[in-house]
Amino acid sequence: MNRDSQWSLGAKLTATATPFLLLGFLAISLTLWVSWQLEGGAAAVNEAGRMRMQAFRISLAQSTHDEASVYVNVAEFERDLALLRDGDPERPLFVPWDDAVTAGFADINASWLRFREAAGRQGQAADQALVSSTVKFADQIDQWVIAIERHMSRWTALLHLLQIVMLALTVLGASTLVYTGYLFVLEPVGLLKQAFARIQRGDLGARVSAAGNDEFATLATGFNGMAGNLESMYRNLEGKVAEKTAQLEEKHARLEALYRVTSLVAGATALETLAHGFVDQVMAVAHADGVALRWSDEGNSRYVMLASKGLPATMIDDEHCLMANQCHCGSPALPGGARVIPIRSEQPATFPYCADAGFQTVVCVPVRHHDRIKGEIDLFFHARYELSSAERSLLEALTTHLAAAMENLRLSALEREAAVAQERNFLARELHDSIAQSLAFLKLQVQLLRDAQTKGNSSLIEQAVSEIDAGVRESYGDVRALLLHFRTRANVEDIEPALRTTLRKFEHQSGIRTELSMQGHGVSLAPDLQLQVLHVVQEALSNARKHSGAKCVWLDVQQQPQWRFEVRDDGQGFTQGSALLDETHVGLQIMAERAERIGATLEVFSTPNHGTSVILTLPADRAASDTATKSLLSSIVANQKVMAT
Repeated sequence: MNRDSQWSLGAKLTATATPFLLLGFLAISLTLWVSWQLEGGAAAVNEAGRMRMQAFRISLAQSTHDEASVYVNVAEFERDLALLRDGDPERPLFVPWDDAVTAGFADINASWLRFREAAGRQGQAADQALVSSTVKFADQIDQWVIAIERHMSRWTALLHLLQIVMLALTVLGASTLVYTGYLFVLEPVGLLKQAFARIQRGDLGARVSAAGNDEFATLATGFNGMAGNLESMYRNLEGKVAEKTAQLEEKHARLEALYRVTSLVAGATALETLAHGFVDQVMAVAHADGVALRWSDEGNSRYVMLASKGLPATMIDDEHCLMANQCHCGSPALPGGARVIPIRSEQPATFPYCADAGFQTVVCVPVRHHDRIKGEIDLFFHARYELSSAERSLLEALTTHLAAAMENLRLSALEREAAVAQERNFLARELHDSIAQSLAFLKLQVQLLRDAQTKGNSSLIEQAVSEIDAGVRESYGDVRALLLHFRTRANVEDIEPALRTTLRKFEHQSGIRTELSMQGHGVSLAPDLQLQVLHVVQEALSNARKHSGAKCVWLDVQQQPQWRFEVRDDGQGFTQGSALLDETHVGLQIMAERAERIGATLEVFSTPNHGTSVILTLPADRAASDTATKSLLSSIVANQKVMAT
């Protein structure tokens, strides 16, 4: 395909075939024309033979004196002469005129005039002369026919020559077309096939010459472009694979780092453990030479170093607490996001510790929680360091996890403080409502004892001592009851074991017989609700021990359609609104407060000499809600265990 032709493939094939088509058309036309001439000459020869026969017929008719036959044959002979002279394209009949044929035809015309005149004479001598003239006239016609045949032999030779030329043109044209087809079609196809075979063998440098502007040149140009693209893609494939592999490894490292930090955050229960673990993880992820974790106060005025790694001891001591904006580290007023700081060009002269330690670059990443700066993580490098967008996003994600973990630790600490405060308030309320009242009573009896001693009234002294002894015993019982409250724990599945433990301890402490009756099968109570119910039951038992003088206490529990707890005794009872009720108002008030806290109702029924009954009724929706909450929490815990597994 290394041709310089600028023709299309169709133009090339047309230009090659057109001369042969024109020459073939010309040769065929000449052949047809010569054949037509030969056919006309052959017809003229036949007519000349008829003229010879007609001459003999005229001579015979004259000898027999048949004038009618003579007249008819003469007329036919003249028509034949006119036909030969003018020709007949329809037959076809053409005399191949040349000089000899023309001269012979003129002689025949002259001889015919003489022969016709002789045929009109009468007599024996005329008949003999006519026979002699007929022979000469027939010979003259034969000579004219011979002249025609000679002319026709030349046309026949020309016809043979034309046929040979047509055969030669056919062979030459076929050879030329075959060569042209090979040159313009088969050779380009073969070159393309060879190039495709080289491509299949892995030789991506295979190319095809695209000279010219025919269809194969366009195809070669497209093939060369395709081969170039394949070669470029193949050459860059290894680099792209290496690049993609590096990206995947980088993403895997990020995910692994996030997983490790997430595991650290989830399992950290102490601030020191979380801070040092996070510093270790960030140093490994960023490949830093040193790391410092600084935490800020509420006003972002100071930054305290919680943990560090890879830093000199002098630097840790001198930068243990930094004021805000005193250094590039700890600058909450600057725009958010990670910052890369070249130390030697921008380090303040008052803090040369980074430069003295050999660090050249520090990366400061603020720790944010809900758009509020909580602290900062500083990464130190001994060389120049550029932070990529992927590393920036990873560090910011890690600091977000750290901020959430620190906030969770803070909230957990607040919850523990709140729980301790709640327990303290509960203890204070219990002490105030029970032991403090007894101590106040003892203080009053001590004052009465002193007055009796001053007066020297032995009976009053004995009475005061008895009251003090009873008050001490009662205070001792209150302390034991209070300790019993704190030691009793609700069961996470059922409250019945806790109730039996409470009654058993009550029997051991007071010597009063107890009985427990459980009715129905209701849904379980939540642990916090069980604890409040136990406190109410224990307070009712305490009041029965202190004031009823009962020999037996019954605890009836009804679980359906709602939880109902009844503590009743066979003691002395009291009258509603009596002074005795006022003396026991402390225990009743405590029980009422607990019932109100859990949304329950507390009812107290008492009849003198027939005992007292305290009834605690829980709302049905509260029990169901607590049960649903407990079920939901159980499901969450189970799901977390499955996910952890």
